[in-house]
Amino acid sequence: MVGYRPEEYELSSREYAAVGAFSGLVARVVCQPFDVLKIRFQLQVEPVRKPTNTTFSKYWGIRQAFQSIIKEEGVTALWKGHVPAQILSVTYGLAQFASFELLTSVAWRLCPHELTTKHRPIVHTVCGGLAGCIGITVAQPMDVLRTRFVAQGNDKIYSSLYSGIQTMIKEEGFLAFYKGLGAAVAQIGPQMGLQFGFFALFTRMWRQWFENPNRKRAGVSEVLVCGSSAGAIAKTLIYPLDVIKKRLEIQGFEKARKGFGAVRHYNGLWHCMITIMKEEGSVKGLYKGLSPGLIKGGLAAGANFLVYDHVCYLLRKYHSS
Repeated sequence: MVGYRPEEYELSSREYAAVGAFSGLVARVVCQPFDVLKIRFQLQVEPVRKPTNTTFSKYWGIRQAFQSIIKEEGVTALWKGHVPAQILSVTYGLAQFASFELLTSVAWRLCPHELTTKHRPIVHTVCGGLAGCIGITVAQPMDVLRTRFVAQGNDKIYSSLYSGIQTMIKEEGFLAFYKGLGAAVAQIGPQMGLQFGFFALFTRMWRQWFENPNRKRAGVSEVLVCGSSAGAIAKTLIYPLDVIKKRLEIQGFEKARKGFGAVRHYNGLWHCMITIMKEEGSVKGLYKGLSPGLIKGGLAAGANFLVYDHVCYLLRKYHSS
């Protein structure tokens, strides 16, 4: 199971980090097309609805957006930014899961026994939130690059990962890699905390309803359903901050948005949020791209937990033999 348990063989920090990186890699391959759609919707200032004689909207539905991207940019465009996105997922998965396992083991040793057993979801929520903050701080530069690669159309400003890094340093300075970090930490901390907390809660409920609560080995259905549900719920609750983060990450990159519609300049997290709510339909504007975001978030969380849990199980089995 995910998180420290004294009855299980404790893997090394290096092993937890490696498994976390691998689970992030697998989840990214599966979910990247939906991530591309989510980001395109999030960056669109115009309403996400069919255009009329007086309004222009580049994308207004999942099917339409898929068809539009494939027609205008080719099938490979659905994996735009995959290299930095893959580096992001590997780096983030490595830092997050290694931190989470360390934090839960520390909590087990320092906190009252009842808290780490009976109230495990609460402990996992706190540890998951802190682990998420650590992970996104380490991986933020690749998140910015990933967002910008997805944001640009056929008129490419960045032709490669190296070109993107070089151009950003030259034109915007090193701190450009940390644009939107405040919004990222504000988003990822609560989101990952809720995701790990809900996962612990849902797996407990699953075993009480369907199986033996004391069974040590988690089944594929249990991890996949509980992980996907936890990811989707956490994503929904924190989603507006993801939209704000993406808008801030492309500040200074507006020239790549020609043909996609209007662009806006924001002076920080609060100004971005207020502007979106004022110009794009109040709270509704903060939930642009929610449908592909939920599909991506649920699939990614389910795949992450499933791969991580089962590879850790295989490693423990290997050590015990």
